[in-house]
Amino acid sequence: MNRIERVKDLMIKKGINELIISDPSSIDYLIGYYNNPGERLFVLIVDQNKKPVLFMNQLFYLDQPLDVEIVWYNDTDDYITLLSKYINGNNIGVDKILPSKFLIPLMNKKYNSSFLVGSECVDLVRMVKDESEQKIMIEASQINDQVMREIVEILSTNNLTEQDASDKFLDLYKNKGCSGYSFDPIVAYGKNCADNHHTGDDTLLKPGDSIIIDIGGKYRNYCSDMTRTVFYKTVSDKHKEIYNLVLKAQLAAIKMIKPGVKLSDIDKCARDIIKDGGYTSEFNHRLGHFIGRDVHEWGDVSKNFDLEVQEGMIFSIEPGVYLKNDFGVRIEDLVLVTKNGCRVLNAVDKSLKVIGE
Repeated sequence: MNRIERVKDLMIKKGINELIISDPSSIDYLIGYYNNPGERLFVLIVDQNKKPVLFMNQLFYLDQPLDVEIVWYNDTDDYITLLSKYINGNNIGVDKILPSKFLIPLMNKKYNSSFLVGSECVDLVRMVKDESEQKIMIEASQINDQVMREIVEILSTNNLTEQDASDKFLDLYKNKGCSGYSFDPIVAYGKNCADNHHTGDDTLLKPGDSIIIDIGGKYRNYCSDMTRTVFYKTVSDKHKEIYNLVLKAQLAAIKMIKPGVKLSDIDKCARDIIKDGGYTSEFNHRLGHFIGRDVHEWGDVSKNFDLEVQEGMIFSIEPGVYLKNDFGVRIEDLVLVTKNGCRVLNAVDKSLKVIGE
């Protein structure tokens, strides 16, 4: 069964007649065409009983055949009225990112119809990677491993600022076949490590600093993501204890992953271990997120998702402890759920590492 047919099956289960998809990554996933529309309308309509319809501004460029009906419009057309002519059901699904400037006028024209968020019809399909996707993401993670090892070696012999270290990543990824980043790299030293998404600045390393490196590259349209924490020249007993606690939580969570286990229970496993070690609010984010064409796809490894793990899912496991004005630790790998367990996609050593000695 192809991807669109799987989406249609979920639409039937949810009672959705037509689904309006505006997420460019989802459109690409379903029909093999990517477009960054900016402020213009770019949507795919999936109907249970008809061929999909793609709305395209005449500004856009298309040089490949697509197995959809294409409706072209220009900037001066009444494109909302045009779109409304293709929406005829009573229950209309829209994805979570359709801009209100398109949605509200469409709802005003279709006031007899019910609108509901229908993203799950696509998200649940994207959540389980097929064999071709798995192969690409395995390769993407292998590249990410290489980049991580190289940057750790660079930091071992060069006292670079956080920003200077971050600036080196683009060439490292492109030299290995990536088109760019999955997300802007995070390099943080010392007390900056307590800021989960710190933006690199002119901070230099000091002996005893932790170093958080959170990186990912885009390879054949799929993302990688990994975090390692190392220490510069020396590490205190307290920091060593916290690092090993976070590692213990991560390894325990990974060990329990297999089809049928709930995402919420995986999160609880890691969180309970860190709590037993004396830290609660210091672990202040979900345990993991799904990943694929986008670095953060729908689905969390958190208490909010009691969804059962399925073979083919790929998500991160990344516990952390962050002590304000002191330091932070995060250890992250991607895992691929297999028939009887999971495969960790990253191979960079996670044992406590002190560099620059």
